[in-house]
Amino acid sequence: MAVQLTPLHDRVIVKRIEEKETTRGGIIIPDTAKEKPMEGEIIAVGAGKREKGERIPLDVKPGDRVLFGKYSGTEIKIEDEEYLILREEEILAKLSGAAKAVGGKK
Repeated sequence: MAVQLTPLHDRVIVKRIEEKETTRGGIIIPDTAKEKPMEGEIIAVGAGKREKGERIPLDVKPGDRVLFGKYSGTEIKIEDEEYLILREEEILAKLSGAAKAVGGKK
């Protein structure tokens, strides 16, 4: 990412992880028929939310793979790349090493 983009407070920047374009049977799925993926990789994180004068750090870090809701966040486009800005509370789950391996072999 050439442009320096830093989210504020408890927000994170996520890049969606695209699904495969073909099914196991070899059928090619056109872009118009595909749903937007609900899985992404954290690109940048904010400093954390302030609560009672203390800053609470986020539970995610850049490089983590996460699941989020279908209609969560705000989509932005920078230099022909699409990103999503989410609040940490909109992240549903963080994928660990085993889940990444299983999820990547679709």
